[in-house]
Amino acid sequence: MIKEKVKAMRISELSKLTGASIRSLRYYEAKGLITTQREENGYRVYNQMVVERVKTIQFYLSLGFTTEQIESFLNCVMKNQESLCDDLLPLYTEKLQDIERQMEMLQLLQANLKDRIAYIEQQRLQGLPVGLPTI
Repeated sequence: MIKEKVKAMRISELSKLTGASIRSLRYYEAKGLITTQREENGYRVYNQMVVERVKTIQFYLSLGFTTEQIESFLNCVMKNQESLCDDLLPLYTEKLQDIERQMEMLQLLQANLKDRIAYIEQQRLQGLPVGLPTI
């Protein structure tokens, strides 16, 4: 049986395939999220498996996880199903709670801005000067 040589790619090609910037890829490498080989001339070369790894990193970043959090569970996710990674459920639960707190804060800010807009419009309709309300 003849082994097929895995095509190595340079960082620019990996960037094009994944949509991740070269700067991001270098950052992922520095954080230990992806690994690379170096050619004799010092150029980074990546194998095809890194493409899937970068896409997985991007997915978890889009969910709001930090690279430190991703680092803690990435190897498990890449080797197993999500449900088999014990670290994920508590992280997902905590992230959901953070999002819910942020949504509550945004709803309060939204209500406050609506009140401010209504106040200004009311003052203008009455021909009154618009100032800050007394507290």
